[in-house]
Amino acid sequence: MIKGETMREKVKNLWKLCFNDSDEFTDMYFRLRYSNDVNIAIQSGEEVIAALQMLPYPMTFGKNEIKTGYVSGACTHPDYRNRGAMRELLSQAFTRMLHNDMAVSTLIPAEPWLFGYYAGMGYAPVFRYSSTIFTASEVTTANEAVVLNKINDYQEEVYRYLDRKLRERPYCIQHTETDFRVILADLQLGKGCVYILKQGDKIPALAIVYPAGSTWQAGEVVAETPEMHSLLLQRICGQLNIPSIRVIAPAAAGQNPQVLGMARIINAKTVLQQYAAEHPEQEMSIALTDPQISANNGYYYLNNGKCMNSAKRLPGSHLALTIGELTEKILSSLHPYMSLMLN
Repeated sequence: MIKGETMREKVKNLWKLCFNDSDEFTDMYFRLRYSNDVNIAIQSGEEVIAALQMLPYPMTFGKNEIKTGYVSGACTHPDYRNRGAMRELLSQAFTRMLHNDMAVSTLIPAEPWLFGYYAGMGYAPVFRYSSTIFTASEVTTANEAVVLNKINDYQEEVYRYLDRKLRERPYCIQHTETDFRVILADLQLGKGCVYILKQGDKIPALAIVYPAGSTWQAGEVVAETPEMHSLLLQRICGQLNIPSIRVIAPAAAGQNPQVLGMARIINAKTVLQQYAAEHPEQEMSIALTDPQISANNGYYYLNNGKCMNSAKRLPGSHLALTIGELTEKILSSLHPYMSLMLN
């Protein structure tokens, strides 16, 4: 059994073999995000042939909060691919997530073809976002009492403001304080930063901004009012001397959203109980099958804000769903949001 720093180094070497990340990013990831506690690996002798990390993130779920596990760094040594190593690794990850009370697993596929692969493990494409172009010249907002500040290092008030605004979103992956520090380190590597507006001692708007190819992108924008939202983007364009900026935001009704990430229900009872409580008008009888997590198999009955489950079928018709179909049915209807900063 490989232990301690040896495991870290072996997983890091596998990462370098499988991904095209810079040495600076890889070093940052293994310094700030990686730990052996969140790592799962498959070994062949003394070599690590496949690995992934399960990063814990809270997620607002209506008026409550659930635990989620974000699958990061999933990779298999080229010599061992197409032998089922990643399927085994994901199955082990699901078992550990279930043990750690994580109700949902999330991930962002690194390549388009991986959407199909992960669908075979019960994941569904439920995280969507909209992409728009903000043009500074189209806005004439002016407010001399508000100033633009560029933030490179961790500041408590900045994180608290971002945390408060993200928690206003009812179905949203949240950033912990530790994660925000990692985001700042990642932004510095990518020549990005956090911009805020200050109005006296208050923060009325914040944006996470970074270069994306030949353009600049705001991967997260939160503000107290639409006017402050526009003013912040206008000031950022002026600061960067650019005419416009691409803005990523939760997909809204009527837009043509793009798929960002996938989710998989790990604990069906927990998710359906939360969903039933938030939507007491919903009545459903579900016959659920989950090839990877046998504890989810069975029958679920949603009625009057409660969920009952049973290993035996009760009278009446049932909607037969796989775990992936259930994930898509429940989470897609809630319009959950995952920040690009998770990637």
